[in-house]
Amino acid sequence: MGASVGGGRGKRRLNAEMNVVPYIDVMLVLLIIFMVTAPLLTQGIDVELPQTSAQTLSEGEEPVTVSVARDGSIYMSIGEHKDSPLSDEQVIEQSQIVVRNRPQEMFLVEGDGQASYQAVAKAMSLLQAAGVKKIGFVTDPVDESEPKK
Repeated sequence: MGASVGGGRGKRRLNAEMNVVPYIDVMLVLLIIFMVTAPLLTQGIDVELPQTSAQTLSEGEEPVTVSVARDGSIYMSIGEHKDSPLSDEQVIEQSQIVVRNRPQEMFLVEGDGQASYQAVAKAMSLLQAAGVKKIGFVTDPVDESEPKK
């Protein structure tokens, strides 16, 4: 009479190892799905974007505005001559003062709709001669209530 406790079934053992083959199959299928769909998600037009170090304006800072009147005279929103037209030298001088104090200052150019293109281009070239790095244009939005011509 044997001392076997299991009633004669001691030769058969339970397999306690995990079967990982189905998990490997699932992982391979997911890998194939991602490999196929990844190139489809990144399709588009190749564009080389400009690189800028744009900073948001704080509420207290207003950008310098250079206005070109209908007759081609230039006005600036800074300095003691805000309401009088400036000469080319005065525009360069005032702009250089601002650039020295704030090198990343945005200058806005607003040209009258009836001003010549040459006058607006001249104002921009004066700003560039003064060392201005950022120049923007001011426009009014289109009024949708007016009939189109």
